[in-house]
Amino acid sequence: MSKATLTIDLDALVANWRALDALSSCETGAVVKADAYGLGLASVAPALARAGVRKFFVALAHEGALLREVLGPGPTIVVFGGHMAGDTTLIRDHDLTPLLNSADQMLRHTEALPGHAFGIQLDSGMNRLGMEPGEWAAVRDIALAQKPVLIMSHLACANTPDHEMNARQLRVFREMTDGVGVKRSLAATGGTLLGNAFHFGLTRPGIGLYGGQPFSNAKPVVTLDLPVIQTREVAQGETVGYGNAWTAPRASRIATVAAGYGDGLCGALAPGLLLYAGETPCPVVGKVSMDLITADVTDLTEVPEFLRVLSVQQGIDKLGALAGTTGYEILTTLGHRYERIYKT
Repeated sequence: MSKATLTIDLDALVANWRALDALSSCETGAVVKADAYGLGLASVAPALARAGVRKFFVALAHEGALLREVLGPGPTIVVFGGHMAGDTTLIRDHDLTPLLNSADQMLRHTEALPGHAFGIQLDSGMNRLGMEPGEWAAVRDIALAQKPVLIMSHLACANTPDHEMNARQLRVFREMTDGVGVKRSLAATGGTLLGNAFHFGLTRPGIGLYGGQPFSNAKPVVTLDLPVIQTREVAQGETVGYGNAWTAPRASRIATVAAGYGDGLCGALAPGLLLYAGETPCPVVGKVSMDLITADVTDLTEVPEFLRVLSVQQGIDKLGALAGTTGYEILTTLGHRYERIYKT
């Protein structure tokens, strides 16, 4: 193995979608924004389409255009960012469905593309995207007359099931949309797990498809193997890496592997990060540098050709916690120097 290898298990990803679909009381879509959370839109989206997904969600119109080229005609592609200035040609030519987030976007869309499908995003309390209750009340009748195909909102605290914000947003969303006669959506992964009251007509899981929390029953989707470039013997008291960050407490064998923060494995991971030789953990020592990581392999009887950093034992959420971030960020910042293998 000459390159670090990122293995993406498409069967596991599809199994996660099916499991979330089974928990849902309605249609289940799939969020594939940010290049399918960094795992490759061109491979992930067709696998989901073959499994039965008919509604896909992306962040921006240019992502939707790329997705349409991958999927071809048929599936609905919904754009969270709506109809921004300069998006008209992409939306029209690639048959995208923008979620209109404001009265200004509604005016832009209806003037530029009269009769073209659209949805509406409402702000039920997250204060990020969508029309607030007052704005929605002002344009509601006009909007509904244009026959939107979807009305949605987004939960701020769905990953914390008992958080009072969930019930509050559910109430506000119902107040804004009950009786509209349009398909509605409130639940991403966390909302799907909250139960039927949050499902409405469509759920749209994202991170749970890719093996992340809060879907604790998700199958792992990614493994990442890092090739060992060199091993060396380090005497007790010698140091390893930039800034003499680690001092050997005993005579040690150190393996250097080919990956680093240039590959999305950020420097903050170093304290507590483990690499795995099969089931055996090997602690990372010294600092993570741009292209290299050093690990203590003293206790191995034989140093393998590669050490694994993303594994069953150490998934994306554990890496995220070590880095002070989330599994989302670990996935979406994985670099493009990896050899990618798709398992089906």
